[in-house]
Amino acid sequence: MSRPSDAQPDAPLSGLTVIDLSQFLSGPYCSLRLSDLGARVIKVERPNVGDLSRHLYLSDTEIGGDSTIFHAINRGKESIALDLKNTGDLSKLTQLLRQADVMIQNFRPGVATRLGLDYNRVQAINPALVYGSISGYGTQGPWVKRPGQDLLAQARSGAMWLNGDASQGPVPFGLAIGDMMAGVALSQGILAALVQRGISGKGRLVETSLLEALIDLQFEVLTTHLNDGKRAPKRSSFNNAHAYLAAPYGVYRAADGYLALAMTDLPRLLELLDVAGMEDVVADPANGFRKRDDIKRAIAARLETGSIAHWLAILEAEDIWCSEVLDWQTLLDGDGFKALDMLQRVTRDDGVSIETTRTPILFDGIRPMGSKAAPLVGEHSDQIRQEFGL
Repeated sequence: MSRPSDAQPDAPLSGLTVIDLSQFLSGPYCSLRLSDLGARVIKVERPNVGDLSRHLYLSDTEIGGDSTIFHAINRGKESIALDLKNTGDLSKLTQLLRQADVMIQNFRPGVATRLGLDYNRVQAINPALVYGSISGYGTQGPWVKRPGQDLLAQARSGAMWLNGDASQGPVPFGLAIGDMMAGVALSQGILAALVQRGISGKGRLVETSLLEALIDLQFEVLTTHLNDGKRAPKRSSFNNAHAYLAAPYGVYRAADGYLALAMTDLPRLLELLDVAGMEDVVADPANGFRKRDDIKRAIAARLETGSIAHWLAILEAEDIWCSEVLDWQTLLDGDGFKALDMLQRVTRDDGVSIETTRTPILFDGIRPMGSKAAPLVGEHSDQIRQEFGL
C-alpha cells in the first residue's frame, strides 16, 4: 500500500550526475526514468533553440512557450545552454563529462564522432563514465543512416501487422512505443553498467535502438512465428485484439459502452451469456481459434443487448476475465486510479504549473514525487558553470 504522498523515499540514484545530450523522446525518456530514481539530470541544449521537442505539439496547448510533451518528459531536469559546434562550449562540456557518471545521446550515427563525443573519446576523458546511446536501427547495416523516427521504426518492425482487423492494412500503435521502449531498454542497460562500475570502477558503452526495442517488445509472438513454420500472424476479421489468441479475446460493444474479454473458459462464457447455437463449435477447443470470428460475432450480438453493469454482474461473479473499457476521464475519476496516486503538479519560478504523471515505481511502499517543472533553455547555465568550474 502506498504511503502518504508527502513522504519521500531515499532516492537510490541520489548523488549520480547524468549529462543528457539527447532530444525528442527516446533519450529524454531514459533520463526521465533515471531522474525519477534520484539521479541529477543536466540537459544540454542549443542556445535559444533548445530541444526540438519544445515545439513538437500534440495539441494546440503550450505552457510557458513549450509543448506539453516537452514538459512531460523533461520534468525535474536542469538545462545548460551549450553550442557543441563552438570549441569553447565543447570544452565546457568536456569538463562536465569529467565529473559525471552517465552520458546519454541519441544523435544520428556519425554525428557524435564528428563532434568528438563518440564513446572512445569520451571514455578517454572519463574512464568511469557510463555512455548510453540510442539510434534508429543500430550501428551497422543498410538502415543505419535512415531517420530514426518512431512511426518509421514501427513500420520496419512488423508490429503494425498485429493491430487492427484482418481487413485493414498495417495499423500503427497510437503511442510512440519505439521511443518509449528504447528509453526503457537503455535505462536498464545503464543501471546494469552502473552496478558493474561499482565493482570494477570502469564505465562502459550501452547501446540500443528503436528497432531493437520494438523487436524485443514482440518477443512472444516472434518466438511463435519462428517456431511454427514462420506463418504470418492471422488477425481476426472481427474485434481483433491479438493475432495469436482465440475467441473471445477482444473488445465488444454493449448497450452503453464497451467490454473487454480476455482468455477464459469459452463454453462457460457462452453458457453465462446464453449464446445459442455454439455447441458444435466449442466441442473442439481448437475451434476457439479456427472459428474465432464466428464465435466473436455471436458473443457480440448477445452483449449488445445488455448494459456494462448487467454483464459485469454476471461475468465477474463467475471469475470471467473482463473489464469495462474506460476513457481517460472515467479512468481519472475512478477509485482504482486514485488509489495509485500517480499524478503530481510541478512548477517553475516563472509561474509555469503543470499537472503530469509520477513514476510507476515505488520504493519501500512510497512513490517518489518531484516538484520541479521542465527547465527553460539554459535556465541553470550560470549555476552549473559555477558549480563545475566551467
